[in-house]
Amino acid sequence: MMNQTYNCSFIQSKLNEGGQLIDVRSVMEFNQGALEGAVNMPIDRFQFLKDAIDHSKPVLLYCRTGARSGMVKNYLDQLGFNQVHNIGGINQFIGCLAL
Repeated sequence: MMNQTYNCSFIQSKLNEGGQLIDVRSVMEFNQGALEGAVNMPIDRFQFLKDAIDHSKPVLLYCRTGARSGMVKNYLDQLGFNQVHNIGGINQFIGCLAL
């Protein structure tokens, strides 16, 4: 699953399966605009917020560039999550999940 490219239809299908869209950017960044339906779990507080994530449903992570969401994906993989996707940076999905 390394370097999988994510597109709007993939994300939409995962959301239709009950996928959880998680924005790991800061609260300030999130408040300036986020993808529709996203929950803000800033990377610096993620360890305290992760218990709200449903193990049984897909997890879609994003940030500004994909770097922070990549780190969070590795963390969740280590915790035993098996449906985690780092979809990358917000700007590539504004068109399909615009507010």
